[in-house]
Amino acid sequence: MYKLQHFVAGQWVSGEGEEQTLYNAVTGEPVAVTGTRGIDFKAMIDYARKKGNPALRKMTFHERGRMLRELALHLRKHLDKFYAVSYQTGATKADSWLDIEGGIGNLFSYASLRRKFPDDVLCIDGESHMLGRQNTFMGLHILTPKEGVAIHINAFNFPVWGMLEKIAVNLLAGMPAIVKPATITSYLAEAVAREIISSGILPDGALQLICGSAGNLLDFVDSQDVVTFTGSASTGLKLKQSPAIVQNNVPFNMEADSLNCIVLGQHITPQKPEWDIFIKEIRKEMTLKAGQRCTGVRRIFVPEDKLDEVRRSLIASLAQTIIGNPLNEKVRMGALAGKAQVAEVKAQVQKLLASSQIIYGSLDSVEVVDADAHKGAFLSPILLLNEKPHHCAEPHEVEAFGPVSTLMPYKNIDDVIELSKKGKGSLVTTIVTDDEKEARKYVIGTACYHGRILVLNNTCARENTGHGSPLPLLVHGGPGRAGGGEEMGGVRGVKHYMQRTALQGSPDMITEITNVYQMHAKGKDPGIHPFRKYFEELQIGDQIITAKRLVTSDEINRFADLSGDHFYAHIAETDFSNTMFERQVAHGYLLISLAAGLFVDSYEKNAVLLNYGIDEFRFTKPVYPGTEIFVRFTCKEKLPSDIRTLQPGETPKRGDDIPKGIVKWLVEILDESNEPLIGVGTILTMVARKGL
Repeated sequence: MYKLQHFVAGQWVSGEGEEQTLYNAVTGEPVAVTGTRGIDFKAMIDYARKKGNPALRKMTFHERGRMLRELALHLRKHLDKFYAVSYQTGATKADSWLDIEGGIGNLFSYASLRRKFPDDVLCIDGESHMLGRQNTFMGLHILTPKEGVAIHINAFNFPVWGMLEKIAVNLLAGMPAIVKPATITSYLAEAVAREIISSGILPDGALQLICGSAGNLLDFVDSQDVVTFTGSASTGLKLKQSPAIVQNNVPFNMEADSLNCIVLGQHITPQKPEWDIFIKEIRKEMTLKAGQRCTGVRRIFVPEDKLDEVRRSLIASLAQTIIGNPLNEKVRMGALAGKAQVAEVKAQVQKLLASSQIIYGSLDSVEVVDADAHKGAFLSPILLLNEKPHHCAEPHEVEAFGPVSTLMPYKNIDDVIELSKKGKGSLVTTIVTDDEKEARKYVIGTACYHGRILVLNNTCARENTGHGSPLPLLVHGGPGRAGGGEEMGGVRGVKHYMQRTALQGSPDMITEITNVYQMHAKGKDPGIHPFRKYFEELQIGDQIITAKRLVTSDEINRFADLSGDHFYAHIAETDFSNTMFERQVAHGYLLISLAAGLFVDSYEKNAVLLNYGIDEFRFTKPVYPGTEIFVRFTCKEKLPSDIRTLQPGETPKRGDDIPKGIVKWLVEILDESNEPLIGVGTILTMVARKGL
């Protein structure tokens, strides 16, 4: 019998004493045993804090992002191994794809997200604020990695995705992780973790693993740690109330199972494509992962005049589902994770039957292909009907975590909004409609009760990712019963593992601390025009003051003719009474063009490869003919770029092989008065690295 091990303080170790047996969900045969008695949980936390945390904190966001990409590429080489293990959990190929490759996809997504951060160990959060009239005192917010460890307590349904989607975020943020997958499917998490550790890509202490009970692990957390939990709301609440978590104000992010709902719009008929979209979405949500998804559809709301038609369509659709051994190509729904889960689901369905009736499926029997229904953890999809959803609490309070959903009628859009709220907070709700006004009313009426809303119609049906699929760049979580937490969410998710600190000081000091030039800080003499410097040679604060340029009425007229912009304010003959202007005014885009003519190092080839764009530009006062303008041009920020990796068969584009980086420049347009500014903005250039 294979004995699972735990990765503790840099070593694979086995627990002692009593062991739990883990079973193949399809055959019922033992797969492995595990136990955590004798594991020093305090040593795990200490190792993460003292070894993993300092190593990650020393790395920049870009270094950590490239590390995630390397890890994702490594794991993709071992997909066959992971799929072979995943089948033992009862997962079909589609289920396993979602879990395994979906999890690896999260690593890729967060690797790419490094471009949203500086190549530094800290980042600025939000805008800066000038706090003194003389422009010598300012403030802003910075984010730095916490000095603790992220502890992830995950659910059984996604042993790979649940682990990878969470560590991707904390690793990019600069924090190590201790992962405790649900014991029943921990053998799959262990297989993936072994590949991660053996790759040597992560620094020592960046990842540790517990395959079994977490014992007294949470007794040792402090304010620098972050705990995340995915699972039942009752278990999450108990963990959230752990003394060390309460006493030390430890951030606790809970993503709990919830009574998610899907709504069929009032005007959708069987003749519209949205009808089939609705039916297929429900079948997919009930049968994918055998309904064992925290985002699964548990409540189905349809207009009361279409209840019978929907009922018939759903029954016919569910009847097409072939259940059995996931290794059989014909099978579309595998087993639940274990017999204990089957028993739990049946017990919850019995509670639902107090006010509902089964209209499809059976609790007592299920037909399976290429398997033994008694040995494996199989269960038929169960569709229930409740015709009085306002008068029955069970459909809105009891969740059967399996292939179980309840069909219910509603009267109108206001009625279904109230019914959706009866779930007391969920991870996701979907409305299938082709009516924009109906969609808007539903979104506004339900948004505060749901973490995510999918508005599904024929236009987005082909590309939509589905009711039950959280995405790395969007938050996953929900209010109330759903746990009240958030995870993923792109940049938002990274911030959960960092400390936000208000930083105050002079613009000069804050520029040096943040490596981002702040307005009113002293510029540096670059010695030569900064465009002649390679990316590595440029220093934050390199600054030039350009020559002056006279703005004339003639060039305003010519720019109007060239651009076609004959807005009244740019025409000299305009009657300017009751306007904001005294007389003819220069185009803002003319001023940008003139500014470029002043700060660009012309004619000779230099290190600047191309203009990459403008982040923002504001014009703060009008420029009339006869005004002399000049530019204060400052190196604001530097962001490295990787040489793009070509896909097999892809033809390289010109410049793909050029080492380069992106440089942000602060452009301040001034006149002879110096203040206030005429215009201010940030432009971006692509700059070659040395040795080109």
